[in-house]
Amino acid sequence: MKLDEIDHRLLDELQADADRTLRELGEVVGLSPSAVQRRIERYRKSGLLTRLAAVLDPRASHDLVTAVVLVAVERESQRLLDAFQRRLLAAPEVQQVYVCYGEWDYVVVLTTSGMAHHKEVSERLFNEAPNIRRFSTMLVLNPLRTGMAIPAQALKL
Repeated sequence: MKLDEIDHRLLDELQADADRTLRELGEVVGLSPSAVQRRIERYRKSGLLTRLAAVLDPRASHDLVTAVVLVAVERESQRLLDAFQRRLLAAPEVQQVYVCYGEWDYVVVLTTSGMAHHKEVSERLFNEAPNIRRFSTMLVLNPLRTGMAIPAQALKL
């Protein structure tokens, strides 16, 4: 799918706030509401736009704990690697998972409701996995910027 400058702007606007009306989005990018709707449908059909999600403000709860966990695994068994990945993907506390190249094999971002919950999740995900060589946890003190937005200009489609 080829993207033009309007697509780039519309995708950036959708990532910033998808709750706006088609009219509001159209005013920003210079399209009619129906043209905006057609483009959004094209993004969905192509698989570029996978879902729209609500973003909760982490400041709404005083006991949230966000942690970045670096994980090194033994790579001897694909079965154990698959089981570890399934466990990560099934845990609602896991916000993001990245398979990496280098000293660490995974970067995992967790959000839990307090330190006791964080300890329970860490034990379940990392201490009980037989193929974990080591892991290191960094607790987030102040999330300066969070999000998953991809700059639309970076898309090479």
